[in-house]
Amino acid sequence: MNAIATVFVIDDDPAVRDSLTLMLEEQEYAVRTFDSAEAFLALCPRLARACAIIDMRMPGMDGLQLQSELGRRGLALPVIFLTGHGEIPMSVRAMKAGAVDFLTKPVTVEALLKAVRAALLESERLKLRIDVNQTALAGVQSLTQREREIMAMVVQGLANKEIARRLGISHRTVEQHRGCVMKKMGADSLVDLVRLAEQSGLGAG
Repeated sequence: MNAIATVFVIDDDPAVRDSLTLMLEEQEYAVRTFDSAEAFLALCPRLARACAIIDMRMPGMDGLQLQSELGRRGLALPVIFLTGHGEIPMSVRAMKAGAVDFLTKPVTVEALLKAVRAALLESERLKLRIDVNQTALAGVQSLTQREREIMAMVVQGLANKEIARRLGISHRTVEQHRGCVMKKMGADSLVDLVRLAEQSGLGAG
């Protein structure tokens, strides 16, 4: 199972890259190394099951800046920070920004593998969430403009009669549109519909 998981190592120290690669490849992880944040971003890989081990201090863009850029680009890649400078404020910032772990050099094999396993579990969770959201979004995109309007009102908790009044259409027409919405979204109940609206982004705000 580990063979299909990829660990990206971003560190400007070739000795660290070699050491981490050796430890990870012994556990049958696929390892891809980069000597800078910029080199990694130039490739900007998107893999289903992956995580990144990032050196906190590098020439050019540092680890926290890289983490921020990953978020800006919408890359859901779990991050483990590795540094020789175990500064508590820095680690707190990293964890608040969503890092899975913060390890100090030299790292033990046990600590490294524990962090990588946690990061890959997070990767799988993120992928599942993205897949679910995309499925919900596809359902919304299949709706007509009127059906979207009605779905938005339904998930806000409005009754059919109120929706009919606001849109200037009959109660019966609202019922028909609502039935189409439920079918296209694959929803069996109002609770399902609200959940799907949130997953698609329709329920945001």
